[in-house]
Amino acid sequence: MKNLGYYNGKFGEIEDMAVPMNDRVSFFGDGVYDATYSRNYKIFALDEHIDRFFNSAALLKIDLGMSKPEMKDILNEMVSKMDSGNLFVYWQATRGTGMRNHAFPSDGSKANFWITLTPKDIVDTYEKIKLTTMEDTRFFHCNIKTLNLIPSVMASQRAKELGCDETVFHRGDRVTECAHSNVSILKDGIFRTAPTDHLILPGIARAHLIKACKKLGIGVDEYPFTLEELFDADEIIVSSSGSLCLAANEIDGKKVGGKAGKLLKAIQDEVLDEFMKETE
Repeated sequence: MKNLGYYNGKFGEIEDMAVPMNDRVSFFGDGVYDATYSRNYKIFALDEHIDRFFNSAALLKIDLGMSKPEMKDILNEMVSKMDSGNLFVYWQATRGTGMRNHAFPSDGSKANFWITLTPKDIVDTYEKIKLTTMEDTRFFHCNIKTLNLIPSVMASQRAKELGCDETVFHRGDRVTECAHSNVSILKDGIFRTAPTDHLILPGIARAHLIKACKKLGIGVDEYPFTLEELFDADEIIVSSSGSLCLAANEIDGKKVGGKAGKLLKAIQDEVLDEFMKETE
């Protein structure tokens, strides 16, 4: 198949799939999601993504109605049905189906489970990107990978209109994360990244970056950094499951980074090597 959709046990090409109008996602964005890549029909870091998915669902009191191994089996089975094993693997769960009411469905409906699979290769890790900054006016549950993404959508569109690849959010002077990525810096040989509190999503790629740094003997500092420190960083790293480890060379039209190229490339090589080995 060229692409594949799944909804509560039914599957087919995405354009042929249909979902009920009263799925709570239609009214409230009431659900959670996760995503990663597969290569050679192997889904990268799947256990970590499923752990985060279950945590997000639990924080929103969504009953997924299945175990982690059951979800893993479904995802692997769907990937095996595709013509190509190099895919963007996306899945989400909504609170269920029912007539519009802000309160949870009274019948205790279990979640509706969705999957979409589309052919896609991992992006070029070594390509430099441009960033822009924006005051973070999103809600205070950024640690939940919720479907309520309008603020991130608007920030991403703003970045596109400015000729940038991503938006860096900040609350006052504290840098939090990006519209759909984590942001970290290299300074004086130390990898600095914001702590995984309620203001940022605990990125899977971010965790693998930390793992790579520790393997390479690079110090790691999980402590908030400021906009001034961002602009003054030796390198600025943007990470996500869709990009792994990209470096920025421009923010708000100002040249940044480029001061620790060898160290940056060592981290990128390590992260990409792990991806390639786990998806052989």
